[in-house]
Parts: sequence; C-alpha cells; structure tokens
Amino acid sequence: MPLLVELDTFNTGSGNLTVFEKIIPGTIKRVFYIYGAGETQRGGHRHHKTWNALVCIHGSCRIYSNDGEKEEIFTLDNPVSCLILEPKDWHIMDSFSDDAILLVLSNEYYDKADYIDEPYPLNQLIQTVFQ
Repeated sequence: MPLLVELDTFNTGSGNLTVFEKIIPGTIKRVFYIYGAGETQRGGHRHHKTWNALVCIHGSCRIYSNDGEKEEIFTLDNPVSCLILEPKDWHIMDSFSDDAILLVLSNEYYDKADYIDEPYPLNQLIQTVFQ
C-alpha cells in the first residue's frame, strides 16, 4: 500500500531544507518531474520491481492508488509530503494545479518491460472519481 510520509525539514532564518534519504529501497537511479499537465491523467500503471517516491514540490496534484485489495486517493500539496508507491501500486496522477511540479524518484532505471498497464478490477472509488 502507498505510504504518505513527512520528509525531514529544517526551517531556519535563511530558508527551509527538506531531506530525502532512506525512503525507498536501494539506490535512486532515476529522477524526473511532471509539470504543465493540467487536467490530464498521468501514470495508469504499476511495476514489477520499481518503487517510486512522489513529491509535489510546487502546487498540488491528486494520486489514485489501487494495490489489488485497497484503493486510496492522496492529495499532494506540500513539498514535505512524500508518497511512496510500491511496485504493486497501480496509480493515476491527475488534477494538477497550473503551477504543479511533481518530482518522482525511482529506484530503477526506465525499462518498458517493468511496466504493467493493466489495472486491477475497478472498485467503487475509481468508478466514482474518474467517470
């Protein structure tokens, strides 16, 4: 199941410092960010082995997740909040604010064979939210 964690943040008179370490297993091998997405949906997959950590470093977005047993919706709107997605977590990212920048850190390099595009059977939550 996805886990929403608060990243260690140090506030000083000269600004804030937020630290990302020891959050996902292994080494961070890939970093990318999504911006200018508007109302489009991103994601729509899960993985065989990749863990991802999502931080909306500016603005806000919504993440739907389904691990085959439980489904949840998260709103990321604070750069100290980090959503950890396990490989089994099928997810959709949407409702990006105009100024949203979603940072994604991954413990695997991109590999098309690692992606599973087929969702789990749709539950009531996704049918209600994404119609």
